[in-house]
Amino acid sequence: MSLPTPVRLVDIRETPLSVDEVVKALDNDAAGGLTLFVGRVRDHDGGHGVSSLDYSAHPSALERLQAVCLRVAEEYAVHGVAAVHRTGHLEIGDAAVIVATTAAHRDVAFAASRALIDTLKAEVPIWKHQLFDDGTEEWVGTP
Repeated sequence: MSLPTPVRLVDIRETPLSVDEVVKALDNDAAGGLTLFVGRVRDHDGGHGVSSLDYSAHPSALERLQAVCLRVAEEYAVHGVAAVHRTGHLEIGDAAVIVATTAAHRDVAFAASRALIDTLKAEVPIWKHQLFDDGTEEWVGTP
């Protein structure tokens, strides 16, 4: 009998992200630790004031995000993995990405969540178009 995958929630969407949705998806009585990271739109980058930004995703992005989540689940003794990323137009303070893991102990949950966000940013083709206060703009993460 095979156990269900610990990957509980994976999505890329234009609608606002919910920390409550992520936490609920990872509910598990065996998990002693839940580590959550929320990446938010900040008002500055590289010495420039940021007014807003837009995220775009390659058509393969969701499949790549699922693969990253599965890989993290296989590499760490986690009970649950979740990752959601926003696309479209975002304002300062909006949640752009939420990743979370649950595990029996906090050290595993912290390590798995760190690996999840770092690998997501390195491997999932989602690009950020920053609009600066001075009218200039910049693409981040494009090949």
